[in-house]
Amino acid sequence: MTQFRRYALLPLAIVGSLIGMAHAQTGTGTEELAAFLEGSTSLRGALIPLFLSVTVLSLAPGLAMMVTCFPFMAIVFSFLRQAIGLQHAPPAMMLTSLALFLTVFVMQPVFADAWQAGIEPYLDGRMTEVEGFVAVSEPLRAFMLTRTEPDTVMRLADAANMTIDSSATAPMRLLIPSFMLTEITRAFQIGFAIFLPFLVIDLVVASVLMAMGMMMVPPAVVSLPFKLAFFVLADGWVKLTEALLRGYLQ
Repeated sequence: MTQFRRYALLPLAIVGSLIGMAHAQTGTGTEELAAFLEGSTSLRGALIPLFLSVTVLSLAPGLAMMVTCFPFMAIVFSFLRQAIGLQHAPPAMMLTSLALFLTVFVMQPVFADAWQAGIEPYLDGRMTEVEGFVAVSEPLRAFMLTRTEPDTVMRLADAANMTIDSSATAPMRLLIPSFMLTEITRAFQIGFAIFLPFLVIDLVVASVLMAMGMMMVPPAVVSLPFKLAFFVLADGWVKLTEALLRGYLQ
């Protein structure tokens, strides 16, 4: 019975010890809490810029792709694969990588100007964050203006009830979607031109199969080798890539 009482009073002894320790350290804990509250303002001032920087860095690749020729390249190569009739060759990752490297090749002068105009002075401490951002955006803005239809800019401005004198004075929040819409439209136009020769091959093969009474044979299966041979003999990959690059580098 004595042993039972001893074990029953053990939790009370532990709780009493903890209360005593807390009471003994009340002064120290209060001082630490006061110091923490005093430093919370500076801590908040450091965390908010850090959070914003991480957010911008996570979105930067996607935003950078939208102000370059990457969407145009990716859409054109996607149309090419569909026009030939291939579902998985070349793989989507390979086409995306090709579009990415062509984008770097085309945009290298613009990136160099942006580095010299804004990033390098900012790293040297000669510009603030805002000044560096404005300086970096100017070469990208000039590139987008050369590829953006003024009519698209004015129509989007009218839809948003914005008053601008011309596309050259459009803010970035208006210029970027206008540039993307123009690039997508041009990519679809090129896609139409890519589809035409392969569509002719499909029609010819389908007509020949019907004339031979082979209506149960899928024309797409028979025409695929002819389309591949036509594209390879015409050196299609190089000529298409050359045409895309000339559209940007001229």
